[in-house]
Amino acid sequence: MATAMGDAHARDAGNAMHLGSELRTAGMVARRELIRFTRNRTRMIGGLVQPLLFLLVFGYGLGSLVGSTGGLDYKKFIFPGSLAMSVVTTSIFGAISIVWDREFGFLREMLVAPVSRASILLGKTIGGAVVATFQGVIMLLFAPIVGLTLTPILVVQVLLLCFLIAFALTSFGVFIASRMKKMEAFQSVMQFLLFPMIFLSGAQFPLSGLPSWLAVVTRLDPLTYAVDPLRRIILGAQGVPAEAIARFGGNGVQVFGYTLAVWQELAAVAAFAVVFLALAIWAFSKPE
Repeated sequence: MATAMGDAHARDAGNAMHLGSELRTAGMVARRELIRFTRNRTRMIGGLVQPLLFLLVFGYGLGSLVGSTGGLDYKKFIFPGSLAMSVVTTSIFGAISIVWDREFGFLREMLVAPVSRASILLGKTIGGAVVATFQGVIMLLFAPIVGLTLTPILVVQVLLLCFLIAFALTSFGVFIASRMKKMEAFQSVMQFLLFPMIFLSGAQFPLSGLPSWLAVVTRLDPLTYAVDPLRRIILGAQGVPAEAIARFGGNGVQVFGYTLAVWQELAAVAAFAVVFLALAIWAFSKPE
């Protein structure tokens, strides 16, 4: 009996050591992603140019046509969408590091290490999500320019939501990148997928009043359930009248006539993250 207890204790200790090793591996891979990002200022600036272009050009260019209601104008409406665009773009293209590492042989060196591929993937995903969330922090600095008021609680809520969005989209990007051999192929595929996902999510226009076929397509877009809670949280903290938010269509996504609550939308984003993380682990674990 003492021998059995000793064997069980040894197994528990071995499992704890193995788990610690896997977590350290994931942490080191995530740290590498952060170092790579901080040393690449071009990528940092590039992740901001496009969302800011949409925010400033569309916000000021179309704002005069749309007008304002109750203190809510088009610039404030599209700011959450531009913020989501910055996070999503950085998340998706952060996964290109896998293709880069594969093309230049570094990925093979990581794969022969005595650690699981899942820990390497998890480190890549967490690192990419943190980088994308940092892009969201930078984008938040432009909120006062369009007249939005930020509070510490609002900033924490937005950053937590940005991390969830970033984790989900990084998992999606890693899944796509896991079987790509060339950077050009990955960029082409992601450009093909990314822009329809962004434009159909309601990031730049209200989802209310659309033709029925287009409304169905927008509800199939997972980003729809990420942009809407971000907009509802930000606009809800501005003291904007409900009728103004309703005019701009920022009062929730309707599915079969039912308006989803924020927690339900977040649950949909979390489910998307779990599914594609599992798919990415499965694809990444297959032999090269």
